[in-house]
Amino acid sequence: MSTRELVAPALDREALISWYERNRERSRALFDLIDEDAYYSQPIALRHPIVFYEGHLAAFSFNTLVKRALRGPSIDEPLERLFARGIDPDEENRTRETDARRLWPSRERVREFAAEADRRVLESLARAEVERPSDPYLDRGEAVFTILEHEAMHQETLMYMWHRLPFERKRMPPAYRPVTDGVVPGLEWVDVPGGRATLGVEAAAIPFGWDNERPAYWVDVAPFAIERHDVTNGAFLEFVSAGGYEDARWWRADDWAWLRADGIRHPLFWEPEGAEWFWRGMFERVRLPLAWPVHVSWAEASAYAKWRGARLPSEAEYQRAAFGDPFGGERQFPWGSEAPTTAHGVFDFSTWDPHPAGTHARGQSAWGIHDLMGNGWEWTASPFAPFPGFQPMASYPEYSADFFDGDHFVMKGASQATPRELLRPTLRNWFRARYPYVYATFRCARDLR
Repeated sequence: MSTRELVAPALDREALISWYERNRERSRALFDLIDEDAYYSQPIALRHPIVFYEGHLAAFSFNTLVKRALRGPSIDEPLERLFARGIDPDEENRTRETDARRLWPSRERVREFAAEADRRVLESLARAEVERPSDPYLDRGEAVFTILEHEAMHQETLMYMWHRLPFERKRMPPAYRPVTDGVVPGLEWVDVPGGRATLGVEAAAIPFGWDNERPAYWVDVAPFAIERHDVTNGAFLEFVSAGGYEDARWWRADDWAWLRADGIRHPLFWEPEGAEWFWRGMFERVRLPLAWPVHVSWAEASAYAKWRGARLPSEAEYQRAAFGDPFGGERQFPWGSEAPTTAHGVFDFSTWDPHPAGTHARGQSAWGIHDLMGNGWEWTASPFAPFPGFQPMASYPEYSADFFDGDHFVMKGASQATPRELLRPTLRNWFRARYPYVYATFRCARDLR
């Protein structure tokens, strides 16, 4: 047996039940933030109305574990089908709020369905045979971890959807205080020597990983330079002020067409007022925090990097910068093996908005690079693609395979809305190049000559 492999211990039912209940409590808290009148609204055209997600989270867990893996009976087949999968609707399929109230079930019915789904999932976690070797759904408890990580990921979806809601349709928590002070870090480059980067992982080496993380995959990375800090609002403002959104030289043809068609002149999270810029926080606008990492789409990140005479790092370069060390080894986290805390970065729902770049020094990598895990996902130049030997997972076969289309790009790291349970070197996130809603930032890279 390889030293990288683990002998899978029996599943800790109490821990899994606690994780499920913690997920559900956080999801309920997020839904409680919005005004009742917003329930059937669609704050992002490329996402379903809010009502869908309150049903989807419970339905996915029930459908995946109880109904499919354990072959249990249905609760309400029409709702199980309606809430089965959160695939993005087309832009032209935006539902008017008045239509959504007619087309979607009442909130009372959604919550009754979710409560019964929760009851059956928890009963299964407590008593059913949820770990069954050689069973495609239950080998090493795959379906259990699938539902747990699925809900955790969707909580980030909820947060960036809530970000687009009008402030008056949300309830500001009493403790909401964006950390807007901070010194804008200088533009510094760090040379990273060449070496091997681990991108994938064998299934037996970790308790759970999504199919796009498997199998183990290694890449030899040439020496490169990468910025010590994420690109800040202050640095990106120079690009905006220099007319970067008005100059086709920096943009791919499709991205330039997107700018022109949608009238885009600045990052989505920025809002101009006269000669001043503001950041649209979760619950209020604040004067643009120049020290925060900028949140932009891949298209905007790529254009900025080209304007700087640089490029985005590849997925392998990110891995090398984040987890490599000068002695040929690789770390569990950028900072080492110490369990993640708020001293290491901005993740695990510790804040609603970013923190100033470079203010979590204990989280820096072996090369002295900051914020590689937390404070915003990191765009890479790599299209989302399978590793050699990829096999779709039984419990969610369409999870990755539907997006190997060349239009989605890999993001690495974590944002403020990424739970600590998902902080691992092999986790991959991905979005379309022109999807500007997510908590995603970037840093520039360049070849070393």
